[in-house]
Amino acid sequence: MNWTQLLKSEIEGAYTTTARLLDRVDPESLDWKPQSGANWMTVGQLLRHITNACGAGCRGFVTGDWGLPAGVKLEDLSPEEMLPPAEKMPGIGSVAEAKKFLSEDKVVALQMIDQAGENDLATREIAAPWASGAAFTLGWHILQMVQHLDRHKGQLFYYLKLQGKPVSTADLWGRS
Repeated sequence: MNWTQLLKSEIEGAYTTTARLLDRVDPESLDWKPQSGANWMTVGQLLRHITNACGAGCRGFVTGDWGLPAGVKLEDLSPEEMLPPAEKMPGIGSVAEAKKFLSEDKVVALQMIDQAGENDLATREIAAPWASGAAFTLGWHILQMVQHLDRHKGQLFYYLKLQGKPVSTADLWGRS
């Protein structure tokens, strides 16, 4: 299996399972967050984050466009601007909006794989802007973006469990 096949397969699984979990989110629960601990996103913030957890990062790695305003560079951002605390993260207006944005993000992720091409995925080595000392292949970085989405999909799964929604391990792995 080559990088293109691997990444497209992983993307299909992660986005399909995430979309199914979005179907289980109560539209009235966007302000909910776990009661214990600190720095938890609300459901709405988590949904917003999920909707750009993969494709936007793929775009950044492939094209260098990280979605920042004109004149702003990642290296100019403070650590809090790079990774803000939960209370400063944007939310989403509705579950329907999250589904739309998730679908659009998947299109971007797949387009970036095609744009990069198998040779660049396998051989082009770059460092993430937040870890400039460690260069890896473009394929590896894109796989990390898919895993980023997948981890937040897991977070949504546990949010649903904590809310008493009827989800099981099969829902987490896409076998429902």
